[in-house]
Amino acid sequence: MVSIFTLVLGLGCAVIASAHPPNYHSSPDRLTSRANAGEQIFLGRFISTPTPDELLIQQGAVLVSSADGRGVINAVAWNVSSPAAAITALGAANGTTVVTSNDQGFFFPGFIDGHIHAPQYPNLGLFAGTLLDWLQAYTFPMESSLGNASSPMYANSTTTPDPFARAQAVYAHVIDKTLSYGTTSAAYYATVDVPATNLLASLALQKGQRAYIGRTCMDNQEYNPEYYRDESPEDALNKTLATIKHIQDIDPSGELVAPIITPRFAPAVTNQSMTMLAELANNMSLRIQAHADENVGEVKLVAEMYPESSSYVGVYDDHGLLTNRTILAHGVHMTDAEIALVAARGAGVAHCPASNSALGSGICHVRKLIDAGVTVGLGTDAAGGYSASVLETARQAFLVSRLLSFQEGQNASLSVPVTEVLYLGTMGGAKLTGMEGRLGGFAPGMLWDVQEIQLGNWETEPVDIFGWENWHDRVHKWVWNGDDRNVNRVWVGGRLVHQK
Repeated sequence: MVSIFTLVLGLGCAVIASAHPPNYHSSPDRLTSRANAGEQIFLGRFISTPTPDELLIQQGAVLVSSADGRGVINAVAWNVSSPAAAITALGAANGTTVVTSNDQGFFFPGFIDGHIHAPQYPNLGLFAGTLLDWLQAYTFPMESSLGNASSPMYANSTTTPDPFARAQAVYAHVIDKTLSYGTTSAAYYATVDVPATNLLASLALQKGQRAYIGRTCMDNQEYNPEYYRDESPEDALNKTLATIKHIQDIDPSGELVAPIITPRFAPAVTNQSMTMLAELANNMSLRIQAHADENVGEVKLVAEMYPESSSYVGVYDDHGLLTNRTILAHGVHMTDAEIALVAARGAGVAHCPASNSALGSGICHVRKLIDAGVTVGLGTDAAGGYSASVLETARQAFLVSRLLSFQEGQNASLSVPVTEVLYLGTMGGAKLTGMEGRLGGFAPGMLWDVQEIQLGNWETEPVDIFGWENWHDRVHKWVWNGDDRNVNRVWVGGRLVHQK
């Protein structure tokens, strides 16, 4: 297999030059943001979930330094309430910019979406049957239209298709929209197309969203439609190398945008490509994302296609794809043995409750995963999920856990309460994506990936605050009634990337 890998590596280098979309690395707004290096103080109320059962509410100030091009928390000072007191307590220079959240607002860690399909965004709210039916009816046609002029999506078009223009419109919108929801980090699936996938990475870098970008690998000639697939295992690896090269060229540090190996799911890939992709991920220390145990029909299909493996998760493990850098989406129907295997390998699960409900896939037993030591974060799974909002996903995570607890004899221990779903969308997501200790809170050394939530304006915001609620209750009201209208500003690495 090493000889095959070496051969394809050489082929990948030969096609990279022609696979690059326009390079956004030197866009004016990005250069301006990097030129504005220095320190800022953020003053107001800070709310976070440092543990699954702790809703921490603090008043104070945070000193953020961007001197190295990254917005890192240098120091914190609690129980200060004025700019002058904050400057003194933090030892900042007089004249340091102080960004203040008003009395009805608070700073909250940016949400982390552990599983989202960028090219599916136009299909939000469109469903057909269960997972496998929906893929054929909606998903594959839409995804292929972002790179293939012969896609079924263009069958009735009266004009010449421009897949790259469509990709630019879709990808720009999904990044803007998720930032407006407070999503500062996302693990994106793209398509099989190299230029369109490279474009997604370039746009994420330009707009300032922290992102893992994965070119979706689909080389199984018997399962994937003829109009949307890789031609061979070598073709899949070759194109994956091209996207890796592009992403590492535009962001060599990998601080903001990084590649992630993305075999779509076991039915879409072959034994050979899975082994080659695992070798690539291991050699380059790259993260991996794939689907697992989402739907009963899918689980049955995998068992028929890979009878030599013990389980769906076992297929990935047999090919070297189940590692401590692996994100498995869904995990609805994992057996106890599969859960134990995921935990043993240090892999994580992106819980996608809205999608699981919308496609009739079932209810993920999140408490069982957590109790077994599996890392769990949240995923919108747009467009299997009907919304690209992690806040909406958090709501659904609570609701499906309540249904599960009822089904299991009103076992309250199976519920995932509000504080814990917020933890899963921030700290849990950080651990899931390899950013534990760097994202999800307000401790010194963490990156300033933060959203400012605004409450209290009945005319323009969806959360009704009367004034007598304590802050614990206000946070709960935001979780259940809030949306992007409550997101006033968003920062990623200290850079302001969204403002209402």
